[in-house]
Amino acid sequence: MSGKSGDKTTPAGTLQPGDASETLTEMGLHDLFYSYTHAIRPETFLKTTSDLYFNLLQVSTGTSEIAPDRKDWRFKDEAWLKSPAYKRLAQAYLAMSDAIEAMVPDDLPKDEKARADFAATVLASAIAPTNSLWGNPEAMKRTIESGGTNLWTGGMALWRDMFENDGLPQQVDNSSFEVGRNLAVTPGSVVLRTEMFELIQYRPATETVKQLPVILIPPQIGRYYFTDLAPGRSFAEYAVSQGLHYFTVSWRNPSPDNRDWGLEEYLQAAIEATEAVLKITGQKKANFVGFCAGGMLTAIMVAWLAARKKSWVNTATLCVTMMNYKAEASLGAFRLPAMLSVAKAKSQVDGVLQGKDLAKVFAWLRPNDLIWKYWVNNYLMGDVPPAFDILAWNKDSTNLPAKLHEDFLHLFEENDLIEPGAFEILGEAIDLGKIRCDTFIVGALTDHLTPWKGCYETVHLVNSKSTFALSNGGHIAALVNPPGNSKAYYWVGDNIRPTADDWLEHAAKTSGSWWESWATWCAARSGNNIVAPALPGCEGLPPLCDAPGTYVREQST
Repeated sequence: MSGKSGDKTTPAGTLQPGDASETLTEMGLHDLFYSYTHAIRPETFLKTTSDLYFNLLQVSTGTSEIAPDRKDWRFKDEAWLKSPAYKRLAQAYLAMSDAIEAMVPDDLPKDEKARADFAATVLASAIAPTNSLWGNPEAMKRTIESGGTNLWTGGMALWRDMFENDGLPQQVDNSSFEVGRNLAVTPGSVVLRTEMFELIQYRPATETVKQLPVILIPPQIGRYYFTDLAPGRSFAEYAVSQGLHYFTVSWRNPSPDNRDWGLEEYLQAAIEATEAVLKITGQKKANFVGFCAGGMLTAIMVAWLAARKKSWVNTATLCVTMMNYKAEASLGAFRLPAMLSVAKAKSQVDGVLQGKDLAKVFAWLRPNDLIWKYWVNNYLMGDVPPAFDILAWNKDSTNLPAKLHEDFLHLFEENDLIEPGAFEILGEAIDLGKIRCDTFIVGALTDHLTPWKGCYETVHLVNSKSTFALSNGGHIAALVNPPGNSKAYYWVGDNIRPTADDWLEHAAKTSGSWWESWATWCAARSGNNIVAPALPGCEGLPPLCDAPGTYVREQST
């Protein structure tokens, strides 16, 4: 694999693997706050400070009209409205929080502003009064009612998390979840096992299936079964219920011995899985679905196949996948040469970037919801975190091979994929404009990792008839979005416009799940109905074991 990447240096010199003693998160937060303080200009500081003093004066005299958002979980207790002391405390905090964020000038370069805005968010969330016992009326009530039992329970939980969860509060009680028992239970068989992946063929749920198969390429980060959660919440279960002949790749959790698995190896694996599916089904084409980082791999593979003039691709679906890493995104806050060098060096030393380190990064991207909410619940209230299947999957983390991590950082820094021919892999220059099959592209309305407007840009990078769907929810919640939820909605349309905002203005808003529109779209392009196969696999590719297979159960080392 090649591109225009080069080692990044800092004023102190090039970081070497031996310098990687700091964790990714620690290095990131240090550099981010440095960026924040150096982004503040004297004129902005003076104006913002003056506005803050005026707001605090109004708060102290009871004339302030500042009020918390009633949807903010931190201020739902009635004391924030009825108690003069707590009302003023909330107003003072909100005024300070606004001042912290207002210190960041609007005309900074995109990456610098992303870093400064992110640091402001982390700082503002950390000083919230609800994070302390005395500043949290709900926790104070619980303490009085329980005689302090909640603090004892919370203190024990804090002690455990210091040693067992790297100091972060537990987000889920996963004791009631088990893969193969109440997660990943859609019937199927493993029909191919290689060193890198298992291929699962799902058992048809209908008498006939569509002629052309569907292959899901999940992200290389995390386990595939977020696409097959509990019954009723499973994308796999829904796909087979719609008469689609459905397969998925289950990536192996890499160990330090697999440090050399990079994008080239994952591309070869995806091609091998495709060849197996075509052999099993006897078809010449397949429909590809890629989620998150798996969507990026899918797009690279489809463009690579086009460059090789292999007509294996019928359609391509790319979900919460961003090709342009200079688009607005929280991850832009981490585009710091020093931090990227440390991250790369650490994974090279360890052989893998551990899942727990990635979890830290993603948690700090949304500190109110993914850190402080559980701090309050676990330590101040003394409650056990909720039992929730998505969070149980999230805790079941996997490693990232050092080479793949390096490849991702290269794409993150150089942004090669949006430039035709700038990125080469397995002997081919990748041009997304060579993707000419019909595409279905999905964004998530409140996605903090791959903002939907960044996902929308893909419709202009490919050279195909595209349908775009915008689902309510965040990065994962928008994907785990089964039909039947009365609160779910999405926009969908194939009338592609120059900008995402223009598209949204003309798109149709629909109640329900984007799964429904996608299944109809995919089925209409998948040929005739044929008799569903009675048995999985084929000659040379016999079933090896029942789904969900063995790789999904391997723990990190």
